[in-house]
Amino acid sequence: MNEESNEFGLLATTRYVPRLRLERGDVLAQHRWMAPGLKSLAKGRRAMANWDEDSVTMAIEAARQLRTASPGTAVAELTLASTTLPFAERLNAGIVASALGIAPDAVLRDTASSQRAALTELAAALRRPADTAPQMLLASERRIARPASTQEMIFGDGAAGALIGRGAAIATLVASASTHADLVDHFRQTGEDHEYGWEERWVRDEGYMKIAVATLRQCLKDGGVSAGDVTQFAMPAPLARINDAVAKKLGIAPAALVSAEHDSVGDLGCAQPLAMLDIALRAAAPGALVLVAAFGSGCDALLLRRTAVPCPGPVPDEGRAETSYMKYLSFTRQIDLAWGMRAEMDNKTALTAAWRDHARASRFEAGRCSACGTVQFPRARLCVNPECRAQDTQAPTYLADTPARVMSHTTDFLGYTPDPPFQFGHIDFEGGGRVLMEFTDTDVGELEVGLPLRMVYRVKEFDHQRGFRRYFWKATPVRPAASQASPASTTGAR
Repeated sequence: MNEESNEFGLLATTRYVPRLRLERGDVLAQHRWMAPGLKSLAKGRRAMANWDEDSVTMAIEAARQLRTASPGTAVAELTLASTTLPFAERLNAGIVASALGIAPDAVLRDTASSQRAALTELAAALRRPADTAPQMLLASERRIARPASTQEMIFGDGAAGALIGRGAAIATLVASASTHADLVDHFRQTGEDHEYGWEERWVRDEGYMKIAVATLRQCLKDGGVSAGDVTQFAMPAPLARINDAVAKKLGIAPAALVSAEHDSVGDLGCAQPLAMLDIALRAAAPGALVLVAAFGSGCDALLLRRTAVPCPGPVPDEGRAETSYMKYLSFTRQIDLAWGMRAEMDNKTALTAAWRDHARASRFEAGRCSACGTVQFPRARLCVNPECRAQDTQAPTYLADTPARVMSHTTDFLGYTPDPPFQFGHIDFEGGGRVLMEFTDTDVGELEVGLPLRMVYRVKEFDHQRGFRRYFWKATPVRPAASQASPASTTGAR
């Protein structure tokens, strides 16, 4: 065990991006008649959540990646940061913790209201005593922009996360600084989907060039380093050249600017600082100084030193191009399509029944017979094995992380789903267990018997009348993981 393998700091970082990537050119094609100025923003793609993804489900995917990157770490605290949490009065972090099987005595919290909320929490976590129990920080965003707005082009959906504790740290804290300022560059009233933003050059001159620069200078001063020593500088910004101007004013080398992946993903809002931090750490050499900042109602800045421990976990792949702007509008409920009578159903959730069924739905709990080893879902008092039929021998076992394969599949163009066709089938789990369940993120013609699958936590149904949503696990094909290598270039920041 080397000297760096038992330090307090960042144990892992990650980012999750939905598979669908909306082509900005197709968005422009629908608005060119009235907003031709969007052409300057119409390059590349932006991440687009599927209809059954929200800030909770994407946070869960990021959390699962963190667990894979740092196996065996028992999380004592979990924080979920987002400005688009699905519930205003329900602990959204509790949904995440239930899906992950985090211990009931863990401390959970939601944090919102600012795009720098996640970095504020990360700074607070890293400033805690070194013997603090492991903490998981997740940031996730699914923002809805008004059609034909610049935000519609700039925004992207996705999540990022960080694991903080003592162990094989990939980075340690050198210094931090924070400034609060009620400078309103944009805002969104409670209950509204769309935000309202002020003139971007004013935000640059009064916000970034004054408040952010001062905060970053203080952070560098507290760390006892000069701006020229920084090799990775990550800061989300609404205009492409703001980072350049801030870096130049501070004396940070242009080569240190970290890519915001604008052309392939877009701005992830509250999750963007953590996502850019993940990019920066994967590109940084051992001993390098990484400076990350987030602006919004003030500014937070963190100065970290990269260790020699490799960054664990995968990076997002290129996803699948989506050219249907109408699909995007439908998924975000900004257009009301005529789905027919099959879509007319009352999805009222009995909360008492939901609680009784909690373990099955949140953790994909099955039963394993202690007498014969048969796995069955759902768990029951009687073993389904006709040669056993033992009673009260079912020990809980969880299928969420168990590899599976397609046993049979059906593609239904008549049954209602927000993303037709409706695809479902029987799944065989490794080690036993067979379940009839729904597929998601699956192309028509992709399914075949024996295809490897993994489970993902998604929205099962919406109750739009009462504002509730039910979650459950779905199956999706296992696709080749993206390379874990550092990005070839760290330039092109926003």
